[in-house]
Amino acid sequence: MKLLLKQVTITDKLSPYHGLIKDILVTDGFIETIEDSIVSPGATIVERKGLFVSPGWVDIFSHFNDPGLEYKETLESGANAAASGGFTNVFVLPNTQPTIGNKSTVEYIVQKSKSLLVNIHPLGAVSKNIDGKELAEMYDMYNSGAMAFSDGLLPVQTPGLLLKALQYLKAIDAVLIQLPVDKSISKFGLINEGITSTRLGLPGIPSIAEELMVTRDIELAKYAGSKLHLTGISTAKSLKIIKEAKEQGLNITCSVTPYHLFFCDEDLVEYDTNLKTDPPLRTREDMFALRAGIEDGTIDCIATHHLPQNWDNKICEFEYAAPGMIGLETTFAVINLIFPNLPTDRLTGILGNNARTIFSLPQNIIMEKSIADLTLFERETVFNYNAVTIKSKCRNSPFINKPLKGKVIGILHKDRVYLNE
Repeated sequence: MKLLLKQVTITDKLSPYHGLIKDILVTDGFIETIEDSIVSPGATIVERKGLFVSPGWVDIFSHFNDPGLEYKETLESGANAAASGGFTNVFVLPNTQPTIGNKSTVEYIVQKSKSLLVNIHPLGAVSKNIDGKELAEMYDMYNSGAMAFSDGLLPVQTPGLLLKALQYLKAIDAVLIQLPVDKSISKFGLINEGITSTRLGLPGIPSIAEELMVTRDIELAKYAGSKLHLTGISTAKSLKIIKEAKEQGLNITCSVTPYHLFFCDEDLVEYDTNLKTDPPLRTREDMFALRAGIEDGTIDCIATHHLPQNWDNKICEFEYAAPGMIGLETTFAVINLIFPNLPTDRLTGILGNNARTIFSLPQNIIMEKSIADLTLFERETVFNYNAVTIKSKCRNSPFINKPLKGKVIGILHKDRVYLNE
């Protein structure tokens, strides 16, 4: 397979060609030549005004529901959604049936995904059956291909168990991903506790349910000397606590969802169940604080929190709707719309390169003789997101029919090319 990328702007700080406009010839999955102008008879040509190329993007928190919940998503449909969104590597949650909690379930994901468009990395469960009672077989899962460890949507509530997990993972230099939510405080809440919840007559989830867990988990990671990644950060105070921990030199990283950057609790006035999330959408002030965290570098990366829900779980009363939305296919355009002036290398950093560093993934630098693990995109096209184009099995997205900016053109990965129509 030969593919010729014509006049693309290379965005890769580790590459000697960073910031330059070049032709790139990819042959049999490797970058063969990078020059000002290349002629290659028989090669498939991709040429588009304003085209950028970067190392393939990475998502660290997606739910592909396989095994056991394939009516929502499968590894195949999830991989197609990821490719359409520009991601070449995706970490999938262990909240399946059965849970990804032992060697055999990790190997099932690894083996089944080998033929797919993207690399799918299983997150191994921290606790057996994700019930928060005793540690799962993390060492065996690590040796079988678990990229990191998390109880996913049901974060570890018991501090003693979390501390044991952090101490255990230090020995293998692995990262624990935690969604900081105190379930005992947030149990009966539906949206952020505040003026909007009062006006709508809905029980609220106080921000302290997150902030207590952020503080607790950082202290435990400090004591253990381990690597902790906090995902789904939604409040200004949480971000402040994380920033202070980083300034102390602790090995703490964090990520935020696109929807916490785009929406706030005021957008819930029409009871749109697609905006029911966990953690919930917070105040406008929190939303702007998170945006500032992207701009000043406190937030390390974007995590899509791609969470497919079928029709029955969303077309119902707000109280009974399941939380979450799909996000792999819209993340880039949403972030690009919010931050039109963010330098392109910073944009690709929060979408991929930073996660590669945090989780020790291969960098695959854009240079000759390197593996072609690439994302193609442009930043200026404005379009309406159309439900017809969705690759996921579910349609639970509040961005449908909303104007977005910037398009993913495709990916090059595993000696295969995926181009959006």
